[in-house]
Amino acid sequence: MTSKVKRPKTAAERRVRVNQILRGLDQMYPNVTCALHHGNAWELLVATILSAQCTDKRVNEVTPGLFAKYPTPRDFAAVRPEVLAQDIRSTGFFNNKAKSIVGAAQKVLRDFGGKVPQTMEEMLSVPGAARKTANVVLGTAYGIAVGVVVDTHVQRVSRRLDLTKQTDPVKIEQDLMKIVPQDRWILFSHQIIHHGRALCQARKPRCAECLLDPVCYAKDKTA
Repeated sequence: MTSKVKRPKTAAERRVRVNQILRGLDQMYPNVTCALHHGNAWELLVATILSAQCTDKRVNEVTPGLFAKYPTPRDFAAVRPEVLAQDIRSTGFFNNKAKSIVGAAQKVLRDFGGKVPQTMEEMLSVPGAARKTANVVLGTAYGIAVGVVVDTHVQRVSRRLDLTKQTDPVKIEQDLMKIVPQDRWILFSHQIIHHGRALCQARKPRCAECLLDPVCYAKDKTA
């Protein structure tokens, strides 16, 4: 249906609308966190690499056995990628993911004393860690807000909510960082991701159940 929600025209009106969106997210998802199960920053890095083109549910099914077999970065660094690939086969793109994980383990051991680094610059030097992965690890494992996680849910929902008109994840992140307060970046990412799974789904968003409906004028809203 075509939404009749009034679009904000001024910068002040846009700020008011963003605050309404943030309050709505707080009401719907007050205490959400990363859906990937992990015990430390290294395990989260591995899980995030595995989550590319794969559901978090599937990753969470694979990682318990994986981390039992390879408990530390040193164990991952020592395994041949073709062997690791078979352990993660069900997550898809397993050959590339195995190379990235082994390379990440070797990098972490060689350059960072076996600990996942805590800056964006250092994270981006780790195989398999682009900005999304780096933001997940820095935000969730260390509580460091240097950016906004932009996965497929964040891309879709932020465009539906007219928080950005961009399609490139890096440009979407830049837009979100301008309008969302920095102390909200970590929680905002988790909230939008959960919202994309729970209500603002790709094929048929459940708008009638959404607290953001009064401030949303997406063209594909449902009755």
